[in-house]
Order: sequence, then structure tokens, then C-alpha cells
Amino acid sequence: MEKSESKDKKIPMPDLELLAQSHPLCYKSSNLNYSGGAEEMAFKRYGKNVSFADLGLRKTLTSSRTQKILSEIREAVNWGPVEEILLRTYPVGKSQFGNHAYPPIMLLRAILLQKWFGIHSDPELENQINDRLSFKTFIGLPLEDLSPDHSIISRFRDRVGKKALEKIHRELLEQFKTMGFSIEAGMAVDARIVRSASRPVSGKKIEELKEERKKSEEDETRKPAKFQRDVESDWTVKNDEPHFGMKEHAAVDVRSGLVLSTIISKASEHDTNYMQAVVVKGIHGQNLPPSVFADKGYHGAPNRKFLSRNGISDGIMRKNEVNAKLTEKEIRRNRRISKVRYIVEQYFGLTALHSWAGRARFTTLAKESWDRLLGAVAFNVKKVVLRRRAAVAV
Repeated sequence: MEKSESKDKKIPMPDLELLAQSHPLCYKSSNLNYSGGAEEMAFKRYGKNVSFADLGLRKTLTSSRTQKILSEIREAVNWGPVEEILLRTYPVGKSQFGNHAYPPIMLLRAILLQKWFGIHSDPELENQINDRLSFKTFIGLPLEDLSPDHSIISRFRDRVGKKALEKIHRELLEQFKTMGFSIEAGMAVDARIVRSASRPVSGKKIEELKEERKKSEEDETRKPAKFQRDVESDWTVKNDEPHFGMKEHAAVDVRSGLVLSTIISKASEHDTNYMQAVVVKGIHGQNLPPSVFADKGYHGAPNRKFLSRNGISDGIMRKNEVNAKLTEKEIRRNRRISKVRYIVEQYFGLTALHSWAGRARFTTLAKESWDRLLGAVAFNVKKVVLRRRAAVAV
């Protein structure tokens, strides 16, 4: 009798809701209700329920190095305020019929993955999300769902404008400040040449292409081209070598190494013309930076006067003039400055190595500018997570 009773005894079902609270595959959204006035916005809904397949993969995912770093990133950032910024600016219909839109926070996390893992195109990002469980987990997509289409990811950049991304950049910097990362210790300013996404052409050819594009835009019957040649880049010479492309100007905090601002211009624009703009854009706290460090390319009276008028310590390296050579004191000063301003060159080097930032992704200054700021956001988030991990290890 005892054996028959044991056979008839039912095995209790696990509490999936309880397990979901600590499950790495669970999409933990903020408390936002995605309300758009009287009607709710038509976003896809992803709750806390997980399947048995998800639970079976829990051990595999928790032992993945990629999953660990992405979990640390999700925990380090308070995504609620970021999501609020996106929802205020992200246009979406309110119809409850047809396909619903993906939550914008999901799409933002997807394109951040593109920066962290050096994924070169949106179609490849779509493939990677479908192929990698850790990517689906990070963006909050259930395992059984397909990745957002690459065209949706592409349109996300246009829907979330530069101002919204700047607000997200500022919000994250303020969060990192509360964690002990400085954003007001001083700035290191520098610029780098960014190779064009198009094949180099002569200056004369660029003017011809501009005229041709202008006529094409005026012709309403003509279909827009899928790919447009870069006509906003131009030529410059560095170290006796010609370069065709754009130029990125950046300011980095000298203590934390966080990117405070980034501006894109034509390659022919001189570095010194953008120092004041990149410094002003890099101010995110209540105070002006105590000092600004820059190489000899920024040497000149206008920049020194700008720093002096605003009570900012002058950290611009000096260079030989036509009628005066550097003194020994100025040479020693330049050496001291170079030991501080290396931090901005570190940002350029790491992003060129891991994110292919030495080459432009887009053919217009506006789109490339948005992408560069996104790259700065991705760089800052990962730097903070790695620093926190190192601190715990010590």
C-alpha cells in the first residue's frame, strides 16, 4: 500500500513567480507604465514570468563571462531615469491593433552591445542577439522571441535625437558621480582623425557629388539612395600624410577617465577652434573645471584668454614661436602636462582597438556625431563597471 500511495503522490510545481525574481533571464523593467496621456502607448509587454526552458539555462548563463559582465552593467546603472528620458522623446503610436513597438530601453541596450562587442552593422547585431542568450538576457528579450529587426534598430537612432542622447549621457555621469567617480576634477582635451566611411575622392569630385545630391533632393520623383557617399568629409594632412574623413574632439575627466563631451567636425578643421566648445559641453556639474590640459595644437592666445577669463587653470602645452624658443622651465612644464593628458589618448586608443572608432560608421556629420556620443556613453558605462570590479577584487 505504501508503494502505491507514493506513486499516486503529486510532485509540487515550482513557484515560477518567486524564481523569476532572481532569474537572470527575467526582464526587470522600471515601474513606468508607458502611459501616454489617456491612452497607453502601444509597446510590447515583457513580464516576469519565465519558462522551464529559461530555468534550465540558468546554470549555463551564470557561468558565462559575457553574462557576468552584462549582469554587472545592468546592476550598475539605474535604468529608470534613462527610460523616462527615452519615453518623453520616443515617438510611438497608441493603437492597440497591429504590431506593438519594442520598448526604447531595449533598443538602447541593443545598440550599446554593438559598441561593447565591436559589431559592425545592424544586420549583424540582429543575428548576434538571436544567436547569443546573454544578449537576449541583457536587453530583456524572452528566449523564444526574435530580435528586433535591423531596420527597427536603425530607425531608433533617428527617433532618439541628439538632445535626448545628451540628456542620457548627463544622467549617467551624474549617477557615476554618486558612486565616487569624478566628473569635475579637470579636463584633458584632444582630437583625432576619423577615416571616412566612403572611399576617398578628390575635392573637385566632392563638389560635383554635392551638386548632384542637391538636384536629386529637389527631384521628388526620384527614390532616395540606400547608401549615400560621404560628401561632408574633407582632406587634411597629418605627419606629411593626407587623410580623408572627419575629426573627433573630446574632453575626458583627468581623474576618472570618463568622457565628458565629444564633437565631430570636418577633418580640415583645426583642433584649436573646438577647444572652447568641447570644454563648455563637458561641464556637467555645478562648478567649472579647475584646469584644462591640452597639447601644443591648442596653443594660442584665444584659448588661453578663454581659460583665464573663466578662472580655469591653463594646462595647454607651449611650443616654439618664430622669435622665441621654449625655456627649460616650459619644457619641464610640458612633460608634466603630458603625464596628465594621456587619459584622453587612452580613450582614443581603446575605442579604436575595440569599437573600430578610428573609422566613421556614417556618411554625415549629424549621424556620426550621434554615434560618437553613444560610443562615449558605452565607454563610460564599461569603465565604471570594470573599475568597480577591480575595487572589489582588491
